[in-house]
Amino acid sequence: MADIVLNGGSLRCDDVVTFAAGKVHVAVDPGALAHVEDAWRLGLEAVVRRAVYGRTTGVGANKSVVTAGSAEDGLRLMRSHAGGVGELMTAEVVRAMLLVRLNQLMAGRAGVHPRVLNAVAAALNTNSLPTVHRIGAIGTSDLTALAETALTLVGERPWATGGVEPVDFGAGEALGFMSSNAATLADAVLVTVELRNLLHASHTVAALSYIALGGSPEPYARTVHAAKPHPGQVECAAEMRRLLGMTAVPLPGRRIQDPYGLRAFPQVQGPALDAVAYLEKVLTTEINASAENPMISVSDNDIYHNANFHTAYVAVALDTARATVHSVAELSAARLGDLVEPDQTDLPAFLASGPAGSSGVMILEYVAHDALAALRQAALPVTLGTAVVSRGLEDHASFSTQAARQAKRVANAYRIVLGCELVAAVRALRMRKANVVDLPVRTAYELAKSVLDPRLDDRPLTDDVERAAALLEDLDRSTVD
Repeated sequence: MADIVLNGGSLRCDDVVTFAAGKVHVAVDPGALAHVEDAWRLGLEAVVRRAVYGRTTGVGANKSVVTAGSAEDGLRLMRSHAGGVGELMTAEVVRAMLLVRLNQLMAGRAGVHPRVLNAVAAALNTNSLPTVHRIGAIGTSDLTALAETALTLVGERPWATGGVEPVDFGAGEALGFMSSNAATLADAVLVTVELRNLLHASHTVAALSYIALGGSPEPYARTVHAAKPHPGQVECAAEMRRLLGMTAVPLPGRRIQDPYGLRAFPQVQGPALDAVAYLEKVLTTEINASAENPMISVSDNDIYHNANFHTAYVAVALDTARATVHSVAELSAARLGDLVEPDQTDLPAFLASGPAGSSGVMILEYVAHDALAALRQAALPVTLGTAVVSRGLEDHASFSTQAARQAKRVANAYRIVLGCELVAAVRALRMRKANVVDLPVRTAYELAKSVLDPRLDDRPLTDDVERAAALLEDLDRSTVD
């Protein structure tokens, strides 16, 4: 298995997903680790010449309370903050969280000794995972999750899986380790890559619906999108042209104008592509950033009290991405409605096959709109609220943690909506015996046909939708491999 080498500045979102899936090991860059030790030494020296938050003082509203600055103070901080509640994080999220935090620490601005980083790396490479609760953060550091992790590393909490030798945290290192949004970023990165992949797959699903509906190529013409060249819109139209083998000069369609589900797809899909691309850019910055307060700068030989732990960028980007995905999901549900309409397909109502009154795929609209309703609720913005905590000292919160959780609900619902459309599109193409031999989308159609039940009689469609939903990423990859 190949290693991901961490240096604090080059981790990618795809690396996090690959590692979280258990496919690679991690290694630390020796040069970066030497810088980490320099920062640790500076952290010890700085407290002699100035007051340092969390090292010579308490934390939060206790910032003015002078402390001994001992390792025992750090242990008390861990114990008091390890108060997460609710369900536990999955192993995948915990692996991603540890990887993100280790990479951030490798930047050498937390003042944590290399022995702690080596212990985290050892835990990652042996799949030794702490037990971490999900509830306890508001987008201004995942204090409960990282306190539970730190207490596990020092040996005061049992490992959920595996285990490494206990490691000591020195003076000031507890806060340095806990000052991060690594758990929130783990959730956000995993779901962002999933949303990116689902959006790419939606081109393929929409292309199959286009064929089943006899769509017009005019709305995808280069000339149309050159006149309004938003990046995502241009990308969507180009991908549809590729999948459908469209010529440079489009031929007239069977209708003078298609429904919005086909005609406006680039204009609605485009903002989602752009939003998720921006979200990935924000997250790439965050997983390679220093969020510690105080932040140690070896180059300046000083310590800075700051608010890099605040994740407004993440929360706003997640809010935007969820809203744009909702619009795309609405178009998928609209195309599903077109696929069951005889006037649009020249096929029986509900793509039914059997005695008069057969229901065919009628139920898919109900399933899709149930999922769409759940998606709509999960797409509501979290950044319109805030929190005032710690005796009024900390008077704003981004709620990026909640935004990431909502994004996962959006992805789950969107997957179901797309799955419903795919089931209907493949069924319609089977009934039409459409010729897709010379089209790049053919491989996706053949893959879907091999997975989905070919029977056209009235029957439960649960397995079909679940198989289609699970197939989406492979469906997309099949058209380019």
